[in-house]
Amino acid sequence: MRLRTIVVFWLPLAATWLMMAVEGPYIAAIVARMPYAAASLAAYGVATALAWRVESPIMMLLSAGTALVHGRESYLALRRFTFLLNALVTAGMAILAVPPVFRFVGETLIGLPPDISHIAWISTAIMIPWPAAIGYRRFYQGVLVRHHLTRRVAYGTVIRLTTMSITAGVLAFTTPLPGAALGAIALLSGVIAEAVASRWMADAIVKALMQQEEVSAGSLLSMREIARFYFPLALTSMLAMALGPLVTFGLGRGRAPLESLAVWPVVQAAAFIFRSGGMAFQEVGIALSGADDENAPQVRRAATLLGVLSSLGLAVVAFTPLEAVWFQRVTGLTPHLASFAIWPIRLLVLLPALEYMLSFQRSHWIVARRTRVITMATTIEGVGLALALFVTVGPLHMVGAAGGAVAMLIGRLAANAFLFLRSRSRIESAA
Repeated sequence: MRLRTIVVFWLPLAATWLMMAVEGPYIAAIVARMPYAAASLAAYGVATALAWRVESPIMMLLSAGTALVHGRESYLALRRFTFLLNALVTAGMAILAVPPVFRFVGETLIGLPPDISHIAWISTAIMIPWPAAIGYRRFYQGVLVRHHLTRRVAYGTVIRLTTMSITAGVLAFTTPLPGAALGAIALLSGVIAEAVASRWMADAIVKALMQQEEVSAGSLLSMREIARFYFPLALTSMLAMALGPLVTFGLGRGRAPLESLAVWPVVQAAAFIFRSGGMAFQEVGIALSGADDENAPQVRRAATLLGVLSSLGLAVVAFTPLEAVWFQRVTGLTPHLASFAIWPIRLLVLLPALEYMLSFQRSHWIVARRTRVITMATTIEGVGLALALFVTVGPLHMVGAAGGAVAMLIGRLAANAFLFLRSRSRIESAA
Protein backbone atom coordinates (compact mmCIF):
# COMPACT_ATOMS: atom_id res chain seq x y z
CA MET A 1 0.00 0.00 0.00
CA ARG A 2 1.39 3.39 -1.03
CA LEU A 3 2.02 6.21 1.44
CA ARG A 4 -0.11 8.54 -0.67
CA THR A 5 -3.11 6.21 -0.34
CA ILE A 6 -2.79 6.17 3.44
CA VAL A 7 -2.39 9.96 3.69
CA VAL A 8 -5.38 10.63 1.41
CA PHE A 9 -7.46 8.26 3.58
CA TRP A 10 -6.26 9.96 6.78
CA LEU A 11 -6.54 13.65 5.80
CA PRO A 12 -10.36 14.01 6.07
CA LEU A 13 -10.33 12.29 9.48
CA ALA A 14 -7.54 14.60 10.67
CA ALA A 15 -9.52 17.60 9.40
CA THR A 16 -12.55 16.35 11.32
CA TRP A 17 -10.63 16.22 14.60
CA LEU A 18 -9.19 19.66 13.97
CA MET A 19 -12.63 21.11 13.29
CA MET A 20 -13.97 19.48 16.45
CA ALA A 21 -11.13 21.11 18.39
CA VAL A 22 -12.37 24.50 17.15
CA GLU A 23 -15.98 23.78 18.16
CA GLY A 24 -15.69 24.36 21.92
CA PRO A 25 -13.70 27.63 21.83
CA TYR A 26 -15.93 28.87 18.98
CA ILE A 27 -19.17 28.48 20.94
CA ALA A 28 -17.48 29.78 24.09
CA ALA A 29 -16.48 32.92 22.15
CA ILE A 30 -20.14 33.47 21.23
CA VAL A 31 -21.29 32.92 24.82
CA ALA A 32 -18.61 35.38 26.01
CA ARG A 33 -20.26 38.12 23.94
CA MET A 34 -23.69 37.60 25.50
CA PRO A 35 -25.01 39.44 28.58
CA TYR A 36 -23.70 38.19 31.93
CA ALA A 37 -20.79 36.56 30.15
CA ALA A 38 -18.86 35.38 33.21
CA ALA A 39 -21.80 33.49 34.72
CA SER A 40 -22.82 32.06 31.35
CA LEU A 41 -19.30 30.88 30.53
CA ALA A 42 -18.99 29.18 33.91
CA ALA A 43 -22.37 27.46 33.54
CA TYR A 44 -21.68 26.47 29.93
CA GLY A 45 -18.29 25.05 30.89
CA VAL A 46 -19.80 22.91 33.65
CA ALA A 47 -22.67 21.66 31.47
CA THR A 48 -20.43 20.64 28.58
CA ALA A 49 -17.85 19.04 30.89
CA LEU A 50 -20.58 16.90 32.48
CA ALA A 51 -22.05 16.00 29.07
CA TRP A 52 -18.63 14.92 27.76
CA ARG A 53 -18.14 12.64 30.74
CA VAL A 54 -21.58 11.05 30.33
CA GLU A 55 -20.95 10.51 26.61
CA SER A 56 -17.49 8.98 27.13
CA PRO A 57 -18.72 5.34 26.91
CA ILE A 58 -19.94 5.87 23.33
CA MET A 59 -16.84 7.63 21.96
CA MET A 60 -15.29 4.39 20.63
CA LEU A 61 -18.32 3.45 18.52
CA LEU A 62 -16.51 4.88 15.50
CA SER A 63 -13.70 2.38 16.01
CA ALA A 64 -16.20 -0.41 16.65
CA GLY A 65 -18.09 0.34 13.44
CA THR A 66 -14.84 0.43 11.49
CA ALA A 67 -13.65 -2.87 12.94
CA LEU A 68 -16.80 -5.00 13.18
CA VAL A 69 -19.24 -4.22 10.36
CA HIS A 70 -18.64 -6.80 7.62
CA GLY A 71 -22.13 -7.62 6.41
CA ARG A 72 -25.84 -7.65 7.22
CA GLU A 73 -25.74 -9.56 10.51
CA SER A 74 -22.78 -7.70 12.01
CA TYR A 75 -24.30 -4.37 10.96
CA LEU A 76 -27.63 -5.18 12.60
CA ALA A 77 -25.99 -6.58 15.73
CA LEU A 78 -23.76 -3.53 16.25
CA ARG A 79 -26.67 -1.20 15.49
CA ARG A 80 -28.74 -2.89 18.22
CA PHE A 81 -25.82 -2.57 20.61
CA THR A 82 -25.44 1.12 19.68
CA PHE A 83 -29.12 1.82 20.34
CA LEU A 84 -28.94 0.06 23.71
CA LEU A 85 -25.81 1.98 24.72
CA ASN A 86 -27.40 5.24 23.53
CA ALA A 87 -30.44 4.54 25.70
CA LEU A 88 -28.22 3.96 28.74
CA VAL A 89 -26.19 7.15 28.35
CA THR A 90 -29.37 9.15 27.65
CA ALA A 91 -30.82 7.80 30.88
CA GLY A 92 -27.61 8.90 32.62
CA MET A 93 -28.02 12.44 31.26
CA ALA A 94 -31.69 12.49 32.24
CA ILE A 95 -30.87 11.42 35.81
CA LEU A 96 -28.14 14.06 36.01
CA ALA A 97 -30.67 16.71 34.90
CA VAL A 98 -33.14 15.87 37.71
CA PRO A 99 -33.07 19.11 39.79
CA PRO A 100 -32.12 17.59 43.20
CA VAL A 101 -29.43 15.45 41.57
CA PHE A 102 -27.98 18.38 39.66
CA ARG A 103 -28.04 20.65 42.71
CA PHE A 104 -26.02 18.04 44.59
CA VAL A 105 -23.50 17.73 41.74
CA GLY A 106 -23.36 21.43 40.87
CA GLU A 107 -23.53 23.04 44.29
CA THR A 108 -22.27 20.39 46.72
CA LEU A 109 -19.62 18.61 44.66
CA ILE A 110 -18.47 21.36 42.26
CA GLY A 111 -19.24 24.30 44.54
CA LEU A 112 -21.22 26.46 42.10
CA PRO A 113 -23.21 29.41 43.46
CA PRO A 114 -26.99 28.72 43.24
CA ASP A 115 -27.60 31.20 40.40
CA ILE A 116 -24.86 29.72 38.19
CA SER A 117 -25.92 26.20 39.15
CA HIS A 118 -29.44 26.98 37.90
CA ILE A 119 -28.18 28.18 34.51
CA ALA A 120 -25.90 25.13 34.25
CA TRP A 121 -28.87 22.89 35.05
CA ILE A 122 -30.90 24.43 32.21
CA SER A 123 -28.02 23.85 29.79
CA THR A 124 -27.56 20.27 30.99
CA ALA A 125 -31.28 19.55 30.57
CA ILE A 126 -31.15 20.90 27.02
CA MET A 127 -28.27 18.51 26.25
CA ILE A 128 -30.06 15.32 27.36
CA PRO A 129 -30.23 14.03 23.72
CA TRP A 130 -26.55 14.93 23.12
CA PRO A 131 -24.90 11.57 23.98
CA ALA A 132 -27.36 9.54 21.89
CA ALA A 133 -26.86 11.82 18.89
CA ILE A 134 -23.08 11.45 19.28
CA GLY A 135 -23.35 7.66 19.53
CA TYR A 136 -25.65 7.44 16.50
CA ARG A 137 -23.40 9.50 14.23
CA ARG A 138 -20.18 7.82 15.41
CA PHE A 139 -21.67 4.41 14.55
CA TYR A 140 -22.47 5.52 11.01
CA GLN A 141 -19.16 7.33 10.70
CA GLY A 142 -17.52 4.00 11.50
CA VAL A 143 -19.49 2.40 8.66
CA LEU A 144 -18.28 5.16 6.32
CA VAL A 145 -14.65 4.74 7.40
CA ARG A 146 -14.93 0.96 7.00
CA HIS A 147 -15.85 1.55 3.36
CA HIS A 148 -13.07 4.12 2.81
CA LEU A 149 -15.44 7.11 2.57
CA THR A 150 -13.56 9.32 5.01
CA ARG A 151 -14.34 12.52 3.10
CA ARG A 152 -18.00 12.08 4.01
CA VAL A 153 -17.03 12.09 7.70
CA ALA A 154 -15.38 15.49 7.17
CA TYR A 155 -18.45 16.73 5.25
CA GLY A 156 -20.58 15.78 8.24
CA THR A 157 -18.41 17.87 10.55
CA VAL A 158 -18.72 20.86 8.21
CA ILE A 159 -22.51 20.45 8.38
CA ARG A 160 -22.26 20.30 12.18
CA LEU A 161 -20.25 23.54 12.45
CA THR A 162 -22.48 25.32 9.93
CA THR A 163 -25.66 24.32 11.77
CA MET A 164 -24.13 25.41 15.08
CA SER A 165 -23.21 28.80 13.65
CA ILE A 166 -26.61 29.45 12.12
CA THR A 167 -28.44 28.33 15.27
CA ALA A 168 -26.28 30.44 17.56
CA GLY A 169 -26.62 33.49 15.30
CA VAL A 170 -30.40 33.25 15.02
CA LEU A 171 -30.92 32.68 18.74
CA ALA A 172 -28.53 35.48 19.72
CA PHE A 173 -30.54 38.04 17.74
CA THR A 174 -34.07 36.73 18.28
CA THR A 175 -34.30 35.39 21.86
CA PRO A 176 -33.41 36.53 25.39
CA LEU A 177 -31.91 33.12 26.25
CA PRO A 178 -28.93 33.05 28.63
CA GLY A 179 -25.65 32.52 26.80
CA ALA A 180 -25.12 29.07 28.35
CA ALA A 181 -28.52 27.85 27.14
CA LEU A 182 -27.87 29.31 23.69
CA GLY A 183 -24.54 27.50 23.52
CA ALA A 184 -26.13 24.20 24.57
CA ILE A 185 -28.87 24.48 21.92
CA ALA A 186 -26.29 25.35 19.25
CA LEU A 187 -24.11 22.35 20.18
CA LEU A 188 -27.09 19.99 20.24
CA SER A 189 -28.49 21.20 16.91
CA GLY A 190 -25.09 20.76 15.26
CA VAL A 191 -24.65 17.21 16.53
CA ILE A 192 -28.18 16.19 15.50
CA ALA A 193 -27.63 17.66 12.02
CA GLU A 194 -24.35 15.75 11.71
CA ALA A 195 -26.00 12.51 12.89
CA VAL A 196 -28.77 12.84 10.29
CA ALA A 197 -26.24 13.70 7.58
CA SER A 198 -24.02 10.73 8.52
CA ARG A 199 -26.98 8.34 8.24
CA TRP A 200 -27.99 9.86 4.91
CA MET A 201 -24.43 9.67 3.52
CA ALA A 202 -24.21 6.02 4.64
CA ASP A 203 -27.57 5.07 3.11
CA ALA A 204 -26.19 3.40 -0.02
CA ILE A 205 -23.70 1.41 2.07
CA VAL A 206 -26.42 0.30 4.47
CA LYS A 207 -28.58 -0.91 1.57
CA ALA A 208 -25.63 -2.85 0.18
CA LEU A 209 -24.86 -4.34 3.62
CA MET A 210 -28.43 -5.53 3.98
CA GLN A 211 -27.88 -7.63 0.84
CA GLN A 212 -24.41 -8.83 1.83
CA GLU A 213 -23.53 -12.02 3.66
CA GLU A 214 -20.84 -12.00 6.33
CA VAL A 215 -17.34 -12.43 4.93
CA SER A 216 -16.59 -15.24 7.39
CA ALA A 217 -18.15 -17.13 10.24
CA GLY A 218 -15.88 -15.21 12.60
CA SER A 219 -17.62 -11.94 11.72
CA LEU A 220 -20.97 -13.18 13.06
CA LEU A 221 -21.46 -11.40 16.38
CA SER A 222 -23.72 -11.88 19.36
CA MET A 223 -24.54 -9.06 21.75
CA ARG A 224 -22.32 -10.72 24.36
CA GLU A 225 -19.37 -10.83 21.95
CA ILE A 226 -19.85 -7.18 21.05
CA ALA A 227 -20.02 -6.27 24.73
CA ARG A 228 -16.83 -8.22 25.44
CA PHE A 229 -15.12 -6.37 22.58
CA TYR A 230 -16.53 -2.93 23.33
CA PHE A 231 -16.64 -2.48 27.10
CA PRO A 232 -12.84 -2.30 27.47
CA LEU A 233 -12.88 0.45 24.83
CA ALA A 234 -15.63 2.29 26.73
CA LEU A 235 -13.62 1.97 29.93
CA THR A 236 -10.58 3.31 28.07
CA SER A 237 -12.52 6.45 27.09
CA MET A 238 -13.78 6.91 30.62
CA LEU A 239 -10.28 6.56 32.08
CA ALA A 240 -8.86 8.95 29.47
CA MET A 241 -11.52 11.52 30.43
CA ALA A 242 -10.32 11.34 34.04
CA LEU A 243 -6.73 12.25 33.14
CA GLY A 244 -7.55 15.89 32.38
CA PRO A 245 -9.06 16.66 35.82
CA LEU A 246 -6.18 14.75 37.41
CA VAL A 247 -3.64 17.07 35.77
CA THR A 248 -5.71 20.13 36.72
CA PHE A 249 -5.76 18.90 40.32
CA GLY A 250 -1.94 18.67 40.28
CA LEU A 251 -1.44 22.12 38.72
CA GLY A 252 -2.92 23.78 41.77
CA ARG A 253 -0.40 22.07 44.03
CA GLY A 254 2.80 23.05 42.23
CA ARG A 255 4.59 26.37 42.21
CA ALA A 256 2.73 29.34 40.69
CA PRO A 257 -0.67 27.57 40.79
CA LEU A 258 -2.72 30.52 39.53
CA GLU A 259 -0.46 31.15 36.54
CA SER A 260 -0.30 27.41 35.79
CA LEU A 261 -4.09 27.03 35.79
CA ALA A 262 -4.41 30.12 33.60
CA VAL A 263 -1.97 29.01 30.89
CA TRP A 264 -2.71 25.27 30.88
CA PRO A 265 -5.80 25.42 28.58
CA VAL A 266 -3.78 27.53 26.13
CA VAL A 267 -0.85 25.09 26.21
CA GLN A 268 -3.24 22.16 25.73
CA ALA A 269 -4.96 23.85 22.79
CA ALA A 270 -1.62 24.50 21.06
CA ALA A 271 -0.50 20.90 21.56
CA PHE A 272 -3.88 19.55 20.42
CA ILE A 273 -3.60 21.29 17.05
CA PHE A 274 -0.54 19.16 16.27
CA ARG A 275 -1.69 15.91 17.91
CA SER A 276 -5.28 15.92 16.57
CA GLY A 277 -4.20 14.12 13.41
CA GLY A 278 -2.77 11.36 15.57
CA MET A 279 -6.11 10.89 17.30
CA ALA A 280 -7.62 10.29 13.86
CA PHE A 281 -5.03 7.65 13.00
CA GLN A 282 -6.62 4.88 15.08
CA GLU A 283 -9.36 4.40 12.48
CA VAL A 284 -6.73 4.52 9.71
CA GLY A 285 -4.91 1.59 11.29
CA ILE A 286 -8.13 -0.37 11.79
CA ALA A 287 -9.36 0.13 8.23
CA LEU A 288 -6.09 -0.22 6.32
CA SER A 289 -3.83 -2.62 8.23
CA GLY A 290 -5.75 -5.66 6.97
CA ALA A 291 -7.23 -8.62 8.84
CA ASP A 292 -3.86 -10.37 8.82
CA ASP A 293 -1.79 -7.19 9.26
CA GLU A 294 -0.56 -7.49 5.69
CA ASN A 295 -0.48 -3.68 5.31
CA ALA A 296 0.61 -2.94 8.89
CA PRO A 297 4.28 -2.13 8.04
CA GLN A 298 3.23 0.53 5.53
CA VAL A 299 0.64 1.98 7.93
CA ARG A 300 3.23 2.02 10.73
CA ARG A 301 5.67 3.92 8.50
CA ALA A 302 2.97 6.46 7.67
CA ALA A 303 2.19 6.91 11.38
CA THR A 304 5.87 7.39 12.14
CA LEU A 305 6.36 9.93 9.34
CA LEU A 306 3.23 11.93 10.19
CA GLY A 307 4.08 11.82 13.89
CA VAL A 308 7.61 13.12 13.31
CA LEU A 309 6.32 15.90 11.05
CA SER A 310 3.69 16.89 13.64
CA SER A 311 6.25 17.02 16.45
CA LEU A 312 8.58 19.06 14.22
CA GLY A 313 5.73 21.46 13.53
CA LEU A 314 5.11 21.92 17.25
CA ALA A 315 8.86 22.35 17.79
CA VAL A 316 8.92 25.18 15.24
CA VAL A 317 6.31 27.00 17.33
CA ALA A 318 7.87 26.12 20.71
CA PHE A 319 11.53 26.90 19.98
CA THR A 320 11.33 29.94 17.69
CA PRO A 321 9.93 33.49 17.91
CA LEU A 322 6.60 32.01 16.77
CA GLU A 323 6.13 31.01 20.40
CA ALA A 324 5.71 34.67 21.41
CA VAL A 325 3.46 35.33 18.41
CA TRP A 326 1.18 32.41 19.33
CA PHE A 327 0.95 32.89 23.08
CA GLN A 328 0.80 36.68 23.17
CA ARG A 329 -0.74 37.87 19.90
CA VAL A 330 -2.94 34.94 18.93
CA THR A 331 -4.14 33.66 22.33
CA GLY A 332 -3.80 36.99 24.13
CA LEU A 333 -1.66 35.97 27.12
CA THR A 334 0.24 38.76 28.83
CA PRO A 335 4.05 38.55 28.60
CA HIS A 336 4.09 37.47 32.26
CA LEU A 337 1.64 34.58 31.69
CA ALA A 338 3.25 33.66 28.37
CA SER A 339 6.53 33.06 30.20
CA PHE A 340 4.79 30.26 32.15
CA ALA A 341 3.66 28.61 28.91
CA ILE A 342 7.10 28.38 27.25
CA TRP A 343 8.55 25.35 29.02
CA PRO A 344 5.32 23.30 29.15
CA ILE A 345 4.87 23.56 25.37
CA ARG A 346 8.55 22.72 24.80
CA LEU A 347 8.27 19.67 27.05
CA LEU A 348 5.24 18.49 25.06
CA VAL A 349 7.01 18.54 21.68
CA LEU A 350 7.17 14.73 21.58
CA LEU A 351 3.46 14.34 22.37
CA PRO A 352 2.18 14.49 18.75
CA ALA A 353 4.56 11.70 17.64
CA LEU A 354 3.54 9.60 20.65
CA GLU A 355 -0.14 10.18 19.79
CA TYR A 356 0.33 8.72 16.30
CA MET A 357 2.19 5.69 17.61
CA LEU A 358 -0.36 5.08 20.35
CA SER A 359 -3.24 5.23 17.86
CA PHE A 360 -1.49 2.82 15.51
CA GLN A 361 -0.73 0.38 18.32
CA ARG A 362 -4.29 0.57 19.60
CA SER A 363 -5.59 -0.20 16.11
CA HIS A 364 -3.48 -3.38 16.08
CA TRP A 365 -5.23 -4.71 19.19
CA ILE A 366 -8.68 -3.59 18.03
CA VAL A 367 -8.28 -5.51 14.77
CA ALA A 368 -7.17 -8.53 16.83
CA ARG A 369 -10.27 -8.00 19.06
CA ARG A 370 -8.14 -7.94 22.18
CA THR A 371 -9.37 -4.61 23.50
CA ARG A 372 -8.56 -5.32 27.17
CA VAL A 373 -4.91 -4.69 26.32
CA ILE A 374 -5.85 -1.11 25.37
CA THR A 375 -7.58 -0.58 28.71
CA MET A 376 -4.50 -1.88 30.49
CA ALA A 377 -2.35 0.60 28.55
CA THR A 378 -4.62 3.50 29.50
CA THR A 379 -4.52 2.41 33.14
CA ILE A 380 -0.72 2.33 33.02
CA GLU A 381 -0.75 5.79 31.42
CA GLY A 382 -2.93 7.10 34.26
CA VAL A 383 -0.75 5.55 36.95
CA GLY A 384 2.43 6.86 35.30
CA LEU A 385 0.92 10.32 34.95
CA ALA A 386 -0.24 10.39 38.58
CA LEU A 387 3.14 9.24 39.94
CA ALA A 388 5.05 11.71 37.77
CA LEU A 389 2.70 14.52 38.78
CA PHE A 390 3.17 13.66 42.46
CA VAL A 391 6.96 13.80 42.09
CA THR A 392 7.18 16.92 39.92
CA VAL A 393 4.86 19.16 41.95
CA GLY A 394 5.84 17.51 45.25
CA PRO A 395 9.49 16.69 45.99
CA LEU A 396 10.79 18.49 42.87
CA HIS A 397 8.54 21.50 43.55
CA MET A 398 8.24 22.37 39.86
CA VAL A 399 5.97 25.04 38.44
CA GLY A 400 2.59 23.35 38.10
CA ALA A 401 2.27 23.75 34.32
CA ALA A 402 5.75 22.34 33.69
CA GLY A 403 5.10 19.46 36.08
CA GLY A 404 1.82 18.70 34.31
CA ALA A 405 3.60 18.61 30.94
CA VAL A 406 6.27 16.23 32.25
CA ALA A 407 3.57 14.00 33.76
CA MET A 408 1.57 13.88 30.53
CA LEU A 409 4.67 12.96 28.56
CA ILE A 410 5.71 10.20 30.99
CA GLY A 411 2.19 8.76 31.05
CA ARG A 412 1.99 8.64 27.26
CA LEU A 413 5.49 7.11 27.00
CA ALA A 414 4.46 4.42 29.50
CA ALA A 415 1.34 3.52 27.48
CA ASN A 416 3.31 3.31 24.24
CA ALA A 417 6.04 1.21 25.83
CA PHE A 418 3.52 -1.22 27.29
CA LEU A 419 1.73 -1.75 23.96
CA PHE A 420 5.04 -2.09 22.12
CA LEU A 421 6.27 -4.76 24.54
CA ARG A 422 2.95 -6.63 24.38
CA SER A 423 3.01 -6.60 20.57
CA ARG A 424 6.59 -7.83 20.51
CA SER A 425 5.76 -10.58 22.99
CA ARG A 426 2.79 -11.64 20.86
CA ILE A 427 4.92 -11.82 17.72
CA GLU A 428 7.60 -13.88 19.47
CA SER A 429 5.05 -16.31 20.93
CA ALA A 430 3.42 -16.72 17.49
CA ALA A 431 6.83 -17.50 15.97
